[in-house]
Amino acid sequence: METLELPKDLMYGAVLVSITGRQEMLVENYRGILEYNQTCIHLQAKNCRLLIQGKNLHISYYTNEEMKITGIIDSVMYEN
Repeated sequence: METLELPKDLMYGAVLVSITGRQEMLVENYRGILEYNQTCIHLQAKNCRLLIQGKNLHISYYTNEEMKITGIIDSVMYEN
């Protein structure tokens, strides 16, 4: 796979998380939303689950490949 020079997220199906401060988060390569409320967003990815906790959490938009979460992000935990 190294010789193909493909991005690692494509090769392994890894979830990509980009956080800007405490107010904005972009999640790519997720599979589904398991739980969603103002204090908790639980996502299923290919190889793990993501638990985002905070206050006034809101999914601003989502597509099949990415979503934008806004609010006050207190923590992001990866679960097996």
